[in-house]
Amino acid sequence: MLLVIDAGNTNIVFAVHDGARWRGIWRIATDAPRTADEYGVWLEALFRREGIDPAALQGAVIGTVVPAALYHLRRLCRDWFSIEPLIAAATLDWGFAIKVDHPNEVGADRLLNALAAHHRYGGPLVVIDFGTATNFDVVDANGSYIGGVIAPGANLSVEALHQAAARLPRIGVGRPQSVIGRSTVPAMRSGIYWGYVGLVEGLVARIEAEFGSALKTVATGGLAPLFAEGSDRLGAIDPDLTLDGLRLLAARNPAPPRRARDMDHE
Repeated sequence: MLLVIDAGNTNIVFAVHDGARWRGIWRIATDAPRTADEYGVWLEALFRREGIDPAALQGAVIGTVVPAALYHLRRLCRDWFSIEPLIAAATLDWGFAIKVDHPNEVGADRLLNALAAHHRYGGPLVVIDFGTATNFDVVDANGSYIGGVIAPGANLSVEALHQAAARLPRIGVGRPQSVIGRSTVPAMRSGIYWGYVGLVEGLVARIEAEFGSALKTVATGGLAPLFAEGSDRLGAIDPDLTLDGLRLLAARNPAPPRRARDMDHE
């Protein structure tokens, strides 16, 4: 079995795949100082609940956009499960070309989404990931990653609006009943929701115009189903895309050798 860890800015997702299916998927709020022991106690309780034997774990893979969290996640794999984890990075074998100016600057989540999306849906396509940032990542017909767009996420925009305007309340992201708001909160909800629908549709249209052909669209991230309600430009909705990318990456690359404890000074 494979332990998969996707560490994002908002949540860290842990999952176990047995070679045929996901045995469990669990989320915890991202807190970079959280220790390996805290993760370990929490995970072992979840494993018992699902009937997963920790000794059956044969490998682990970590994808993270939070460098400060990596040390404790790596220690979790080493100390609790005696596994040296594979760390998603541009230098690994992805099975496709990374056609950008500085491949090492591309977030692991974006490459993982590209890998999984092309494997599942073919290309060319654009992956739209509704996370802390809203990422648009473009994959050509051969599966090569050719770049994309990074925009502020919807929740980040809501928080910025609340912080910058003293009289505007903090609101949740939701689909409003009408575009024209007749009081402050409905007006804000409309601006966020329909503003992001417009952002998605406008950027996909511009990406297609520059790419030179129509693109499939694959949406992932917690808010993907919500925004798909308001736009026909979002095709497949795939909430586990990044996890599947990590699973596929682990299958393509050999497990790293176990490091001796006295050599570990990270």
